[in-house]
Amino acid sequence: MDNEKVFSMSFAKVYPMLIAKAERKGRTREDVLEVTAWLTGYTHDQIESLLASDLSYGDFFRKAPALNPNRALIKGSICGVKVELIEDPLMQNIRYLDKLVDELAKGKSMEKIMRK
Repeated sequence: MDNEKVFSMSFAKVYPMLIAKAERKGRTREDVLEVTAWLTGYTHDQIESLLASDLSYGDFFRKAPALNPNRALIKGSICGVKVELIEDPLMQNIRYLDKLVDELAKGKSMEKIMRK
């Protein structure tokens, strides 16, 4: 899938899939909101309100209030690609969130996921 197609996807359609993935593995919606807030700087309420909007997935990250500088500590593969090697910064941020949700689903502690 090309980057532009991912960037133009609806945030309101993609984000519930991330929540569902975490919930299938025993994590909660609140856990996903917490790691998303950590990564992007949005509050939980802001994320919830954006789910009712027509915001694109790319714009969700482009307009993020405060991308966490510790996101560069996120390492590993998602969909067979190492997140630290992704050249497009927007795609890298999207994949960082994918990786955080994967780590949630694998049962990692919130402290480790948020690189504390």
